[in-house]
Amino acid sequence: MSARSKARKRALDILYQSDVRGDDLAVTLAVEAKRAANEPAREASWLYAREIVDGVIDNRDEIDEQITTFSKDWTLARMPAVDRAVLRIGVWEVLFNDQVPAAVAIDEAVELAKEFSTDGSGSFVHGVLARIARAS
Repeated sequence: MSARSKARKRALDILYQSDVRGDDLAVTLAVEAKRAANEPAREASWLYAREIVDGVIDNRDEIDEQITTFSKDWTLARMPAVDRAVLRIGVWEVLFNDQVPAAVAIDEAVELAKEFSTDGSGSFVHGVLARIARAS
């Protein structure tokens, strides 16, 4: 697994944990940063995970607006928490990270959804992110 794939999983853990616990995302990120300081072997994945989470924090309103606009008949509140987190990562990569091609961001998000969410989540995430990528 590449360092960026590991970072996406780490970012997913942070976003999911914050969402489920109802904690402020910046606080959850700070706690994870303390733990990451004690894991120098995982520094490469931590740096990109932090970039993702910071990007989601900085662009949360626009990211959530894109998800809401392009998810057919699904509100954010109705989505499984894992799907919300995966979509936020995917939207940030598609719209705000020029270093990751949209196709790669979508594929990575779909794989996370397949691994950690419901049976239909992979196709749902793919559909939403593909519509966002086409519109951008």
